[in-house]
Amino acid sequence: MREIALVYLDRSGGLQKFVHDCKKYNDSKQSYAVYRFIISINPSDIAELDAPLGNYILHKPIQAAQIFQSVCFVAIKTLSLIEQLQTEAQISILLKPTHLPPLSSYVLSLSAFPFNYTSQRFYTSEGIAIAMGTVTKYTQGARFLCTEETCPFSEGRYRYIRVHMPGATESATVRNDFVCSLCSSPLQEDMKFRVLGDKQIVEMIDAKVLNALKGFSSDKSHFRIQTLTVFLR
Repeated sequence: MREIALVYLDRSGGLQKFVHDCKKYNDSKQSYAVYRFIISINPSDIAELDAPLGNYILHKPIQAAQIFQSVCFVAIKTLSLIEQLQTEAQISILLKPTHLPPLSSYVLSLSAFPFNYTSQRFYTSEGIAIAMGTVTKYTQGARFLCTEETCPFSEGRYRYIRVHMPGATESATVRNDFVCSLCSSPLQEDMKFRVLGDKQIVEMIDAKVLNALKGFSSDKSHFRIQTLTVFLR
């Protein structure tokens, strides 16, 4: 699958964009614990190239991102694109599909109950945004060091990297109870390497609510309208 992923990146122009993004990181004077890359994926094109990889991306995008993570790490090391990069864990890949198959199973309905959407895969959803929060910061990635000075992981290493994953809370990335796997001493974040991003919370509601507000008569004697909270990162 790694070979197919590399072929797709080369044919789609994604590899050229990736090299350009690496150059911006390499030229930057800022220190990074995590290097974040957004890769656009056309599900139809990649499924025609390799159906298993196409299905893997659509149904297990988090695991599929790890395949592209490995490919990108090898490309960076082979072409010497980012001198500061040390480990594969420092690369964060976000797969961004251009579209999803026009099938009902890929549509997240805001009005269906029960939802029963347990898989962490891509869905498309349409609704009305009824409220939007302000744009705030969240931690995309951070580096931690062991507090025990005699421990090999107390300095100069990228042993402990925390990267935000889709669906995770803030405390999964940054908190104060992480411990060293070597000596069990507490870990402390190296604030110089924290990577921040923007997030916004949006309240959505199904478009069918407009019929209720218009006094639309329904055969159902009882119905409930409930909003859905969306985190934009």
